[in-house]
Amino acid sequence: MSLNPVEHSVLDAIAARWSPYRFEPRIVEPEKLIQCFEAARWAASSYNEQPWSFLLAQRENDDSFKRMLACLMEANQVWAQNAGVLVLTVINTRFKRGGKPNRVALHDLGQAAAHFALQATALGLQVHQMGGVNLSKIRHEYEIPQGYEPQTALALGYPDQSEPSGESAVELKQRESGPRARLPVREMVFSDKWGDSANFGAP
Repeated sequence: MSLNPVEHSVLDAIAARWSPYRFEPRIVEPEKLIQCFEAARWAASSYNEQPWSFLLAQRENDDSFKRMLACLMEANQVWAQNAGVLVLTVINTRFKRGGKPNRVALHDLGQAAAHFALQATALGLQVHQMGGVNLSKIRHEYEIPQGYEPQTALALGYPDQSEPSGESAVELKQRESGPRARLPVREMVFSDKWGDSANFGAP
């Protein structure tokens, strides 16, 4: 996978991050895995609440891995079964102090997940993030208490860069190797009023 076609200079991990659909069915080294979680731990959060939690399954623990894999939607199970690690994400929906609803808990989880993914990229791994999970099954399987909400899943591992064999593998290869595109900055950063592209130059 070539570097992302960025238009301005960014961190190497940002330029190199992508979301593979094909992983080598190999174990992720524990020292690399803990580094990814350490990166997530240092994400910013409102009032330093750190409202995220993670459920972990490593492929070397077959029963644990299959249990978590079954919590993904079937379309995601097809390719995620080869990942080295599966992670389910959970948020605390209320502030620990005062118990008021935490409106930005999901935003903060997103920051932690991004930290996780970028650290993985820097270590030669990649992460594919998923919204396609069975939320009720996750709650039941892992006995998640009230006040906490399961959200997403992460598949972590070494991308399979080999030539695909078989119809399904070819299809996954096509999905992951398509053109990588993002909206230009001018279409997402406004000033003065909505829709007016920001001017980054001198006034």
